Amino acid sequence: MGSSMSASGAAGARAQLSAPAVDVAPHLLGALVTTVLPDGVVTVRLTEVEAYEGERDPGSHAFRGRSARNAVMFGPAGHLYVYRHMGLHHCANVVTGPDGTASAVLLRAGEVVEGRDLAFERRTRRGVARSDVDLARGPARLADALGLDLTHYGADVLDPAGVVRLTPADPPPRWLTGPRVGVGGAGGDATAFPWRFWLADEPTVSVYRPAPPPRRR
Repeated sequence: MGSSMSASGAAGARAQLSAPAVDVAPHLLGALVTTVLPDGVVTVRLTEVEAYEGERDPGSHAFRGRSARNAVMFGPAGHLYVYRHMGLHHCANVVTGPDGTASAVLLRAGEVVEGRDLAFERRTRRGVARSDVDLARGPARLADALGLDLTHYGADVLDPAGVVRLTPADPPPRWLTGPRVGVGGAGGDATAFPWRFWLADEPTVSVYRPAPPPRRR
C-alpha cells in the first residue's frame, strides 16, 4: 500500500486495502471517514487504528473462523465490520486483506473535522462529551460521533455515493506503534502483536489501557 492511494480510484483503493491489515493500518492514519446520514454529515480524520489478522491472531473476532457475526471480515476488502462491544457500544472496522481471508482495521480514534455540532449532539445522547478532543477519542466514541451502528454493517466505504465513505490520504511521514488497547491473553502480547498505530503528538489518540486480568473462579 503506497502513497498513490490518495490519488487512485475506488478500484485501486480496494486493491490496496486487500493487503494484510498490519500493512494497511498505518496508511489509514490521516484518512477521512465521512457519514452522510439523515441528520447530517460528520467527518473524522483518523489518528489511531489497530490491526486484526483473523485466524492467525488470537485477538481477532475471526480467530476461531467464520461466524454470522464476523462474516464480512472474510472479504472483499473495503467494507465495514461493525459490532457491539459488551452489548453497549458500537465499534467500526474497515475490512482488509484478500477475499476469503479475515482481517480488519479497527478505527480507534480521530479528530472531528466536519459536523462538530452534530457529533457533539450524538455523543451527548450516548454519554458525556467534554471537549473536542474527546469527541472521537476511542472506538465507541468515534462510532457514536459518526452515527455508526449495526445498520451500517457491510457498508462499502469506497462507494462515493455510500452513506459511509473513506477518503484516503497520503501516508503520514511518521507514526508510532504499540500493543493494542484492552486485548487480553496471547493477543495482548506487546512483542508479538504491536499492532496499534497512531500519529505522534495527537491529543485525540486514546489512552493506553491493558486488558484487565481474568477473574478468578
